[in-house]
Amino acid sequence: MVRTRFAPSPTGYLHIGGARTALFSWAFARQNKGTFVLRIEDTDLERSTPESVQAILDGMDWLGLDYDEGPFYQMQRMDRYRQVIRQLLDEGKAYRCYASKEELEKMREEQMAAGLKPRYDRRWRDSGATPPAGVEPVIRFKTPLDGAVVIDDIVKGRVVVSNSELDDLVIARADGTPTYNFCVVIDDWDMQITHVIRGDDHLNNTPRQINILQALGAPLPQYGHVPMILGADGERLSKRHGAVSVMQYQEDGYLPEALLNYLARLGWAKGDEEVFSMDQFVEWFDIANISKSPAKFNPEKLLWLNQQYLKGADSARLAQLVRPFMAADCCDPGHGPRLEDAIGLLKERVNTVEELADAAVYFYRPLTPHQDSMAQHVTPDVLPALRDMRDKLAQVEWNRAAINALMKAIVAEHGLKFPKLAMPLRLLVTGETQTPAVDAVLELVGREETLRRMAQHLDGAA
Repeated sequence: MVRTRFAPSPTGYLHIGGARTALFSWAFARQNKGTFVLRIEDTDLERSTPESVQAILDGMDWLGLDYDEGPFYQMQRMDRYRQVIRQLLDEGKAYRCYASKEELEKMREEQMAAGLKPRYDRRWRDSGATPPAGVEPVIRFKTPLDGAVVIDDIVKGRVVVSNSELDDLVIARADGTPTYNFCVVIDDWDMQITHVIRGDDHLNNTPRQINILQALGAPLPQYGHVPMILGADGERLSKRHGAVSVMQYQEDGYLPEALLNYLARLGWAKGDEEVFSMDQFVEWFDIANISKSPAKFNPEKLLWLNQQYLKGADSARLAQLVRPFMAADCCDPGHGPRLEDAIGLLKERVNTVEELADAAVYFYRPLTPHQDSMAQHVTPDVLPALRDMRDKLAQVEWNRAAINALMKAIVAEHGLKFPKLAMPLRLLVTGETQTPAVDAVLELVGREETLRRMAQHLDGAA
């Protein structure tokens, strides 16, 4: 049975690269009716924080990447790691190294001066020397001295690393704390992970982890290393390229399904398909179709995708998402038309939920038109038609068709073209020059409020 995992370190937010890795692991498990495990790799005590753990959990929840088991925390598994370290020591597959920091630094300096690759020289590997007094040793794994590690990577293809290129990895620090690479191995073994899908920045760790698994007689998972995500400038994606935190996209008004859709297409493709559901993605997903080259993050493409999802989203759902943005703008959608109705009129014209909230404001409070726009559109030649329109709006049946018919009658009577009336009318009622069809807007604003806003600007106008 397929078992995948997502194993972030809680040293910050859930970033875009991590979310894509989680998505690929999740999709592979779902496609194969397998199990998706969430594991928090929190052994970096200096950098791991509860806030970062919560940010990861919040990001997974917002994206809808549901996990079947976990979250498991490495710090809660210390006894298990130490048990296996003792086993390796007892079997002669690991050893205590008493080399001091100063010795190691001197060793590396000498190797570099000689033009050699700096690495631990295994001085304590089979040493019969008496351990120095008062020195707490690290524990090192005995890497095989010959042969090679062969990784049949399901993304990159075959990768061969000679064991002569690897040194004896520290698997426990002097204070007894197991190291990252060792904990990962034991976790994957105990959790029966069959497929490790992760970023290719971990590829250098894989030969070391495979050697430990083989020393333990543990089954090897299949590895797939996904290329990194680059900014448009070809550099590794970072804060300077814009939002890289998943939750920042929520704060900026993106829909989770749009971000997931975009991440799915970032380094993976199904023909020319651009917009698709997660059910479709799971059905189509094939690790073999993941690109071997880094993907470039395109904010404009993500924004376009978000717009597509907004157009098709349920207005009642969008209303719930819009409310916090409107509240932050001190706008109360409780006084005016149903928010769902306003959203239904506006959602095809915006790119984000935040823009949708901004666009809806004029339905719930009058906006002051810009003086330049007023001077341009509310001109003396159109004022008689606007006043006539106001008077007749007080009597017309209040629906879009009747309002539209009245507008056509007014422009015909006053010898105007339709936009000559529609633009100033829009401006007087909404304060904006760009809105949906003005008859639809007026219908939602309501008769009383429409007349009040028109009167406010027309009374006393020259």
